[in-house]
Amino acid sequence: MAIEVTVKKTEPMTVAFVSMKGPYSLIGEAFGKLYGWIGEKGYIPAGPPMGTYFNAPGQVPEEELLWEIRSPIAGDVAPLDPDEQGLGVKQVEGAEVAATTHKGPYDQVGATYGALAGWIMEHGYDIVGPGEEIYLSEPEKTPPEELLTEVRFPVRKR
Repeated sequence: MAIEVTVKKTEPMTVAFVSMKGPYSLIGEAFGKLYGWIGEKGYIPAGPPMGTYFNAPGQVPEEELLWEIRSPIAGDVAPLDPDEQGLGVKQVEGAEVAATTHKGPYDQVGATYGALAGWIMEHGYDIVGPGEEIYLSEPEKTPPEELLTEVRFPVRKR
């Protein structure tokens, strides 16, 4: 699989988040929970939503998957420890990342992760954090084969 990769620095940002444990089939529900909470709190989303994936299918059983859905939020919002539903606010530091764009259904993103990990190793970098996805398309308005997702890993040059 040929991919185009960009190594870039991300900016620090404040995000509202929901921490989750379990299968990725809960992602839609997690987005609903997060954006409902953002609305209740009066926060203003300030960019595309993202997912951070701390482990992966094949590494752990589906019910042990750990992940977060995040939304950048505007303004000067203080950090807020997660509540009993896993909802909170935190500052995310900037990082050097290797990134590529996946075009197609979300359930086919695994091949893009594999190709990106291979590129990172071949080009003298180490992966130094969890995989991230930035959701660039609105799934309600975009056919699955046209969805665009930025896939990235934090990296460090060897």
